[in-house]
Amino acid sequence: MPTALPRAEVRDVILDAAERLLGRFGYRKTTMDDLAGEAGIGKGTTYLHFPSKEAVFLATVDRIADRLHERLRAIAAGDLPAAARLRAMLRERVLFRFDSVQSYAQSLDELVGAFRASFLERRARHFKDEAEIFAGVLNEGRRSGELAFKNADRSARAMLLATNALLPYNLSPRELGERAVLSDQVAAIAELLLQGLVQRA
Repeated sequence: MPTALPRAEVRDVILDAAERLLGRFGYRKTTMDDLAGEAGIGKGTTYLHFPSKEAVFLATVDRIADRLHERLRAIAAGDLPAAARLRAMLRERVLFRFDSVQSYAQSLDELVGAFRASFLERRARHFKDEAEIFAGVLNEGRRSGELAFKNADRSARAMLLATNALLPYNLSPRELGERAVLSDQVAAIAELLLQGLVQRA
């Protein structure tokens, strides 16, 4: 790897390598030497960016969440009615995660067993950020008269909780089944959730 690469790009190269190795070997069997070799850099360079293997893999989780949040914000900023945006956002939060772990042979639960407490803390923060994005669209829908509910934050958290069962935490992608079936399941849950929010004429 050329030494002229900006620091952020080297970091991304390491995280790309980590995602490939997670799929191939899982967390426990991957070493910092493996990461350096897969990334095409020296082991010392890896440690310049991350103090430990755990830090590398937590950063991969953060990066997936950051990319998802960008996509959710893009949908939230669209011109569709609030209910249509919420449906699309629920679908995206499930299918984006599903697509992100397609190469993993194990469930995320198995992969993060060695650093579960740190992972759960990160996951709670990611879900909080997602809830804020959903709450923004809910509030827009209420202001326009399209949606009716008492509390945007509680409604947003309920939407996330209802679709969390479809996220690849306890099941591997293979156990979750086909993407099209998963998409249909998200659509069904979204429809049930939104029936209780859409204002009746």
